Amino acid sequence: MMTFPAFFKTAKRQLQNIAMGVFLLALIVLACRLWPHPPLSQGQPFSSVYYDRQGTLMRITLANDDRYRLWTPLEQVSPLAVNGLLLHEDRWFYVNPGFNPFSLMRGFWRSYVAGGKMQGGSTITMQLARMHWHLNTRTPSGKIMQVLRAVQLELSYSKHDILEAYLNYAPYGRNIESIGAASLIYFDKVPKDLTLPEALTLAVLPQSPSFRIDAKTGVLGTALTQARNRLFVRWLAQYTTDSSQLSLFKLPLALRQPERMPYIAPHFIEQLRQQNQQLIQTNNRVDTTLDAGLQRLVERQVNAFITRNQSRGIRNAAVLLVDTRDMGVRALMGSADYYNRSIQGQVNGTNAKRSPGSALKPFIYALGMEQGVLHPMTILKDVPSAFGAYAPENFDRRFLGPVTATDALNFSRNIPAVYVASQLRQPSFYQFLRLSGVANMSSENHYGLSLVLGGGEVTMQELGKLYALLANRGVLQPLRMQQSDPRPTTPVRLLSEEASFMTLDMLRQHRRPGDTLAQQPSSLPVYWKTGTSWGFRDAWSVGIFGPYVLVVWEGNFDSKGNNVFVGVEAAAPLFFNIIDSISASYPDLQEPKRPFPKQLKRVDICLASGDLPTPWCQQKGKTWFIPGKSPIKVDTVYRPVRLDKLTGDVACPPFDQDETRVEVFEFWPSDLANVFAQAGLPKRKPPVNRCKDNGVDVGGNPPRITSPLKNTTYTLRQSQQGRDRIAFNAVTDADSKTVYWFVDDIYLGSSASKSAIDWRPINNGQYRIRAVDDRGRADSRLISIEIVN
Repeated sequence: MMTFPAFFKTAKRQLQNIAMGVFLLALIVLACRLWPHPPLSQGQPFSSVYYDRQGTLMRITLANDDRYRLWTPLEQVSPLAVNGLLLHEDRWFYVNPGFNPFSLMRGFWRSYVAGGKMQGGSTITMQLARMHWHLNTRTPSGKIMQVLRAVQLELSYSKHDILEAYLNYAPYGRNIESIGAASLIYFDKVPKDLTLPEALTLAVLPQSPSFRIDAKTGVLGTALTQARNRLFVRWLAQYTTDSSQLSLFKLPLALRQPERMPYIAPHFIEQLRQQNQQLIQTNNRVDTTLDAGLQRLVERQVNAFITRNQSRGIRNAAVLLVDTRDMGVRALMGSADYYNRSIQGQVNGTNAKRSPGSALKPFIYALGMEQGVLHPMTILKDVPSAFGAYAPENFDRRFLGPVTATDALNFSRNIPAVYVASQLRQPSFYQFLRLSGVANMSSENHYGLSLVLGGGEVTMQELGKLYALLANRGVLQPLRMQQSDPRPTTPVRLLSEEASFMTLDMLRQHRRPGDTLAQQPSSLPVYWKTGTSWGFRDAWSVGIFGPYVLVVWEGNFDSKGNNVFVGVEAAAPLFFNIIDSISASYPDLQEPKRPFPKQLKRVDICLASGDLPTPWCQQKGKTWFIPGKSPIKVDTVYRPVRLDKLTGDVACPPFDQDETRVEVFEFWPSDLANVFAQAGLPKRKPPVNRCKDNGVDVGGNPPRITSPLKNTTYTLRQSQQGRDRIAFNAVTDADSKTVYWFVDDIYLGSSASKSAIDWRPINNGQYRIRAVDDRGRADSRLISIEIVN
């Protein structure tokens, strides 16, 4: 017989062994929990959800396994849905070790002994184990494996993680999995906003989702309604429920089916999906820059336009709308009909390389003004011309003779544009396009000057970015399609503010076509240009209005030509229909306020030549002008000639005032005179001049420069650069009112007679200073500038 001390020692040893066993077990459990485990979302493919800039749902995509599945953190699920799930599926979830022995025994008895309907008795953890490891649990061995895997989950993850994973794995009918996808598809809301009827409906769905949903109508079926109401009875016994929740159960409830989900801007979404192949799986929300309202507006206008013009062979179009304030794409329509195979509707036309025709000409003139080749009212020659071996023609095969740069641009004259491009140096037009990001261009020699007339190819998105550069005062920025897309920290300036402003002012004077639908044109200025590619394959209209850049293309993706595809006749009407519709829908739309370019000036000119006026100029106007850069001289078209009253011949000095008279003639170059003659508007030829002074009535004394001094070196200090000034002054004859000053043939400015004008040199070197009065008389001298530290 064991004595008491021996019994006590034995009991004490057993207790110590038990305690040690419990401690070792706790240590094992702790080690299992602390050992790093992959998140339960790992390996699961997820859908992506796309929203517009105001949070409107645009599309939910299928995951790689053709399921709708979204990952939602437990904290973002309504407590109504969580409590309803636990009440229906596993009331002992927070206390069981991953399995419930009583439920398993009851399920085994009913399934295999009593011969009733198969019951599994699975806990939430067991169901997650089955879904996570794809277990077959219809056999006893499969059920045992499910229990073991459930215990593994409990050892490895917290109850929070297990419950969260279950909600994101559970099936909810059709090919919908996860409470996030089910809530969004069925009820158009996120899980945290579910009402009690909606939450309890989703709680009972995972048990038999296909049986309880009418796939055709989405209306709550009898089985689903009864299952939800049974759960609601249990809910009332467990939770306090106010009358407002009770009344919701009396209202009909329908579940939206996946076929009725929004499918907005498919080309836009597909482009984003291609760009975002490496999206983090659990970060499945994509907030885009698109505006669903503007997208629908554009689609309505395109559809209506195509319907009206199908008889003309216009069956396809693409539209891009960009907000210049943040470079966000607000609307993108890659084709007239995404589902129309006959027009290859699934091709994204905004990303297709096409010939732009004349749509790039504004940038030739912008570069010309940037490099001092011209100003907006410079007179250019629209006459038969050859540039080496290249002899371009105008679209209408006619010649207008002298045209201002503004008219040459807006009338889309080819020869003046090629001339301006031929004068560009650094950068050339080709180099400018490369700098702006136009991709996949051949070598510069491959194009030559034909690049001016659309010899290269661009995409609509590249073209939209270029026009946004003008709106943003010469600063190039990339297009943005997601709210998360960063803005460049260092802006890339390709044009000056002055050149960009002048180009837009030229485009503003382009008159809109008269056959658009608007009864009252928009009060917003529109800066726009058209383009027509060779062979009538592409019709373009591109421009800026308010804060937006709008690009419109019409044509065929198979490049089949059609004589209707002329920019001003085909694309411009749709372009202005969209503008008028947007202006009507958003009456408060305004152009962004941008500062006026500091260096820009306004000067008087003689309209016939685009040069500074003389007293004989018959028609004067104004032009924008960049001092020190824009080219200009004194007008020489209108000249006075002294004629003999009897013979009408040029009178040679000395003149007898009583026997001579003065007439003003137009002196045009021969090539322009020929164009006038061919147009039936011959100019009166000036009389033949045989006098040494050319018979020009330029009597009186020329201006005499008094400052700066002739052949003098002016030494300026580097520290004072920008503040040191050299005064220009001249003494003029009594009949002179204005003196025009030039530095190396670059117009500096004008001053009234006998008043001064200041010049601020910035570089060393020798300069020729010229003073020309308004009678064409001149004086000049050389000076040297030396800047020292």
